[in-house]
Amino acid sequence: AAGPRELSTLPTNKRDSAPLLQEVPRDQLRHAMVLPPSVERRLHRIEKEFAARTRLARHGLQPRRRVLLHGPPGCGKSLAAERLAFNTGLALLKVRFDTLLSSYFGETHSNLRKVFDAAQTNPCALFLDECDTLARSRTARNDVGEANRITNALLEMLEDYHGDGLVIAATNLDSALDSALIRRFDEVLKIPLPSASEIEGILQTSLSGVATEKSMPWKTVALEMDGMSCWEVTQIARNAAKHAVLEGRKKVTEADMRFALAEIHERHHQAP
Repeated sequence: AAGPRELSTLPTNKRDSAPLLQEVPRDQLRHAMVLPPSVERRLHRIEKEFAARTRLARHGLQPRRRVLLHGPPGCGKSLAAERLAFNTGLALLKVRFDTLLSSYFGETHSNLRKVFDAAQTNPCALFLDECDTLARSRTARNDVGEANRITNALLEMLEDYHGDGLVIAATNLDSALDSALIRRFDEVLKIPLPSASEIEGILQTSLSGVATEKSMPWKTVALEMDGMSCWEVTQIARNAAKHAVLEGRKKVTEADMRFALAEIHERHHQAP
């Protein structure tokens, strides 16, 4: 497994020497997930192949190195990336698109090359969250030709990646996934919204560090959250725990859950 790395060793952009990558400390990586069995199996297979990469190489086989996660916002794509990094022991390096993208011709391509070179020479889990940002930001500047060049560069660098780590990309786009992009990945995995039973598991996992009342109607509360994202369910659990503390209770009650649930509903109604 790769050891921790100093931020000072990470590549920087030419414009103001800002880092192109951000390392997430291992003790901050979230790795507890409640997933459909089929998704859990496929994530575990990536981890298992990485652990057995030397044995696979003896047979002329390569582990899955390039992973594309897609699904609706808040479904757990970032969480899955953190979990893969944690379980493989790799440092998680997130691409900072705010410093990678440049309005200067050719500079975004150069920055992208620096990022992939760093991942190629230093084993890590390179995470490109919302990877469609690369093309979308260029299109917003009405420079479609440059957008195509950046997209093609990304495809080429993905294809050429043979580092001893992982490249994990995530996108909210679903039906619009480019077939050329899909072909560059060894694993394309959809992270769906949680089912009611998975919501129940997420709630219980999120509240495992605090006491809850024995009569908590987990199933009923979970059914009322059906259709919500993993992020929303986690927020409800945390807000319920905070509400219990503020109300001076030692256990999280159904009333705390309903208070937090009402807050989320209210926020949905007030959203622009």
